[in-house]
Amino acid sequence: MSRIAVALIDDYDVVVVGLAQLLEPYREHIDVIEIDANEPLRDTVDIALYDSFAQPEADHDDIDVLIDSGHAKRVVVYTWNFHPELVAHAQRKGAHGYLSKALTARELVAALQAVHAGEIVVSPPPSRAATAPGLDWPGRREGLTEREAEILALITQGTSNADIAAVTHRSPNTIKSQIRAVYRKIGTTSRSQAVLWGVHHGFTPDHDRIEHWRGN
Repeated sequence: MSRIAVALIDDYDVVVVGLAQLLEPYREHIDVIEIDANEPLRDTVDIALYDSFAQPEADHDDIDVLIDSGHAKRVVVYTWNFHPELVAHAQRKGAHGYLSKALTARELVAALQAVHAGEIVVSPPPSRAATAPGLDWPGRREGLTEREAEILALITQGTSNADIAAVTHRSPNTIKSQIRAVYRKIGTTSRSQAVLWGVHHGFTPDHDRIEHWRGN
């Protein structure tokens, strides 16, 4: 069986690198293509694997961009957020898979193979807040969980608490509690300090990767 050409899509380089490392032991099955935003996109890939880090709503224009670009035969969302509305919305947009970050590398590869074979694959909702070993994200070395890192990324982008609660489908009180945990871990006491910390620690996204798929 020929290898499946998979493009890893995320606006944060550290996330893409971590996902590439997770798939590295399976290179006989998966040909990982890391899109270089400085080069024209010429090749068609079998699957665009869209890691929704810092975009937990998973229903914005980026999915449309990937599907409409013509460069990806299939689009798969890779996330921890399995709110039923998000799953249904991604499927309505035409996503061919909605995969959990709690999957092991072997399970992830098997799911990608199933998508490549023509199946629509939706992972069971994760029963606990687990992330596949080998992944990486901004702030991990400072002790932030991936969910906390995503909240800090949204704060750094200027997103309000109300909007964070809306896009993550969590209560405002839960968001406030998680923000306090973030502040404690990074040693800040205010939103402005957290934004400055985020800017200096890799929480500013590079939107060129998605713009690259737009053909800009």
